[in-house]
Amino acid sequence: MQFQVPQFIDVEDKIFGPLTFRQFVYVTGGAGMSYMLWRLLPQFAAIPLIVIVGGFAAAMAFAQWNGQPFLVALEHGFYFLIHKKLYLWNNQRSRAVKAAHAAAVPAVGPAVVANTYVPKLSDSKLHDLAWSLDINERIASGTITDAERQERRQQETLAAVHTAR
Repeated sequence: MQFQVPQFIDVEDKIFGPLTFRQFVYVTGGAGMSYMLWRLLPQFAAIPLIVIVGGFAAAMAFAQWNGQPFLVALEHGFYFLIHKKLYLWNNQRSRAVKAAHAAAVPAVGPAVVANTYVPKLSDSKLHDLAWSLDINERIASGTITDAERQERRQQETLAAVHTAR
């Protein structure tokens, strides 16, 4: 059994001739406002205001900015104008946070190993991961000394060099 899947569901329906409901409201609102300006103001003051209101109503009804309705572009522009745009990086605060973090980290432990350079031992990521987990676990438990770690690193490096691929 086949079903019709609706296409173009983001396209608004044309209700009033070639206009959607939203476009119709913007155009009639602009026309009504223009008529009120024509009737209430003298001709030399009404004509420039009618051009401005008519242009704004036409832009609201038909214009798009980056694929979005003009109203959304106006909203984003308004928020851009009222919100703070300047960000200053506080270098002193950044240094204080780093110093506090460094003081909280113990001198010896897994954090020291995580921050040191560990050379790549082989082409196998799984092998490297197993090696680093084993070393980190032994350092955390205190069962390995620095000399043993250096010796093991040298052995692993030599083994990786002699491995044929």
